Amino acid sequence: MNFGVEFQKNFYNILEEIHMKIGVMSDTHGSLTYFEKALDVLSDCDVLIHGGDILYHGPRNDIPEGYNPKGLISKINSLDNIIIARGNCDADVDQMVINHPIQSPYVMSQFGETRIVTTHGYTDSKEDTINKAKSMGADILILGHTHVKELYLDENLVVLNPGSTSIPKDGTHSVAIIDIIQSEDEIDMNFNLIDINTKNIINLD
Repeated sequence: MNFGVEFQKNFYNILEEIHMKIGVMSDTHGSLTYFEKALDVLSDCDVLIHGGDILYHGPRNDIPEGYNPKGLISKINSLDNIIIARGNCDADVDQMVINHPIQSPYVMSQFGETRIVTTHGYTDSKEDTINKAKSMGADILILGHTHVKELYLDENLVVLNPGSTSIPKDGTHSVAIIDIIQSEDEIDMNFNLIDINTKNIINLD
């Protein structure tokens, strides 16, 4: 399966045609600089999904370049198209300053016939998280937490981790774009991981 091309899902009785572009990011950890770079790459996306760890850098991480939680709060609150999952570094006070719901442990989003489940991925094992997403009828599972990019198919479930915008542990500051085209009898889904510094597509080995 080539995620840089498409994943096709066949349906009968689809009532409408949909073309959605979904931008995915995670683990911004308070860096306004890298959040703005991510937004630049994702500027033509209809919806943004954030996989958690929004404002705080966390005790295990160095402070990232451009660390500006207050500025990041303002930028996030200026958006009207963002969905946010709660990460292990996100606290109650974060919800007090961010206008969008910070949802936990799972966020379910429906785009036409495509169901996306988002979770930071730190409370359960990977296997349990995948099984939970399948039980929820997900087509796509979005994870964060590890700061390492992943994109693969587990049976009929696409598992996507966009990596970290600000503190990557695999060397590349990154986001992902999901392109969904739903026609009368099928759905095409195209997935790309993108380096937010170069704007180049990242191919995983």
